[in-house]
Amino acid sequence: MKSRSLPVAVAAAVVFFLSATVVLAAAAVVEHTFVVSQMNMTHLCKETLVTVVNRQLPGPTVEVTEGDSVAVHVVNKSPNNITIHWHGVKQRLNCWADGVPMITQCPILPNHNFTYRFDVTGQEGTLWWHAHVSSLRATLHGAFIIRPRHGASSYPFPKPHREIPIVIGEWWGLDLAQVARDMALNIFTDYSSASTINGKLGDLFNCSGIAEDGYVLDVEPGKIYLLRVINAALFSEYYLKIAGHKFTVVAADANYVTPYTTDVIAIAPGETVDALVVADAPPGRYYMVTKPNQAPLPDTQTPEYTTRGMVQYSSSHSPRNGTATLRSSRRSGDMTVAPKMPDQHDTITSFYFHANLTSLRHMRLTPVPTRVDERLFITLGLGSICRRGQFCKRGESNETILVATMNNVSFQLPAMTTPLLEAHYYHTDGMGTLQELPNKPPRAFNFTDPALIPFGPKEERLEPTSKATVVRRFRHGATVEMVFQSTGILQGDSNPMHLHGHDMFVLAQGLGNYDAAKDVAKYNIVNPPVKNTVVVPNLGWAAVRFVADNPGVWYMHCHYEFHLAMGMMAVFIVEDGSTVDTTLSPPPMDFPTCGHDSNLMPNELYLRTKKSEVSRVMESKS
Repeated sequence: MKSRSLPVAVAAAVVFFLSATVVLAAAAVVEHTFVVSQMNMTHLCKETLVTVVNRQLPGPTVEVTEGDSVAVHVVNKSPNNITIHWHGVKQRLNCWADGVPMITQCPILPNHNFTYRFDVTGQEGTLWWHAHVSSLRATLHGAFIIRPRHGASSYPFPKPHREIPIVIGEWWGLDLAQVARDMALNIFTDYSSASTINGKLGDLFNCSGIAEDGYVLDVEPGKIYLLRVINAALFSEYYLKIAGHKFTVVAADANYVTPYTTDVIAIAPGETVDALVVADAPPGRYYMVTKPNQAPLPDTQTPEYTTRGMVQYSSSHSPRNGTATLRSSRRSGDMTVAPKMPDQHDTITSFYFHANLTSLRHMRLTPVPTRVDERLFITLGLGSICRRGQFCKRGESNETILVATMNNVSFQLPAMTTPLLEAHYYHTDGMGTLQELPNKPPRAFNFTDPALIPFGPKEERLEPTSKATVVRRFRHGATVEMVFQSTGILQGDSNPMHLHGHDMFVLAQGLGNYDAAKDVAKYNIVNPPVKNTVVVPNLGWAAVRFVADNPGVWYMHCHYEFHLAMGMMAVFIVEDGSTVDTTLSPPPMDFPTCGHDSNLMPNELYLRTKKSEVSRVMESKS
């Protein structure tokens, strides 16, 4: 099948998808055991102790069918506290399984176990799981694939010959726990050593002249392949290309999109993209290249690395091992074809890639709510707080601590011994110390002025900020519209904003400063893309809308690790509804504790929880 015929085939599959009557298969319970431990791995002539699941990097792929229940037994044999976040899984009425330390649960301590149990309903496509503790998600991550309950034949695109997770990541020749401690101390001098595709560094990196192994995808001429692309990196948005081939993008963040043909995929940390590739090039070898982008000067420049794997046609009869393949091709003169990549500072390609995504219109697509109950205008940027007292010298001064902010407030965990979710659920003391996330920043200015990026007098007056446990409460069912505005204060980056427990309609995006008088007219309320991670463009804005219909305590944060560590986050609290079906369930009986109630056996804690739940529901409904 030629690539030019793929969109036609996709259109035909969409028609079938919209009109087919299917018989649903029975749901199952999918169980996994995740043993978190440390092991030595050697790359770039250096042995590094890394924390992994089941001695794999990336970790095991969790494959489920829509409607299944999942039980993942986490056995923590590492020296680190651990939680696992199921990125993009909505966790309906089950915020307890969301896996954010001290927000939804106490961490799993070393030599302790915990089982995450949750249902996967109303979702199909590619998500992923990762640690939500410090920087450990760089090595603790894996794919989470949700297949249609009625089989691959019901995909709204041609049935692929194979489905392949492509996990883009980074290799750190450093102690990641130390990297996290450094960031907490405002030390930002730690960088990754390489980029990876499915854990392999590729032949652009070598040890004493011997090329590192690269990922190799073997294909058969004429076959269709579904690449499930995941960006698990801590710091970089990537461009992905395969020489001589095009992608047909069919889904993003486990939501189907109108098929979109392109030769490049832009994917930021936290995002997933599903794309079809037809093996219709002349038989041979073709590089699969991932290249990170970053904001141009005057933004801070950091070491970021391109890596590459290979797409190899089976008819070429070449070795499967990536390194051997490259050496063989050099000896024979059969050169591997490389794609022309965007420039490292080309951020507009990402802007247009995301702007070209629209939702596939089908019977299960939820319409965009037209009535808006709450509106937030949220600026994203950096700032500083004084190390001692209220007054200090700003700019390049050791008297300040650099922080990341939302509406000029940097998030900090409250001084509580229980997670926020438990405090909210049981109405315990401590919730009164929380600060409401403001509707807008404290002052208006030219948010995207490039002169604010470097230290200097212009940014210093805007630099002072504060730290607080910022939350926003929403009544159940409220429609919330948020405009994220990137600012130039000490940085010009894009910001991939991830909301736990909900998907967002991405209504519009733009460059420069948001102007409601003209930009509301650009809103797509017919078929906007639906995402759990929204890329706010470099020195630009993105407008989103979501329905707060999942009760619980949910993180909203930037998925760049240094922004997360510096406080670019807030907590969204969604209240219970008026029925049992819209009320948060009680915590599981083996829920981890942080010292309180540690003298209670799990069954005693569970019984007390059930009694409390009955009383709480009766009081709230009376």
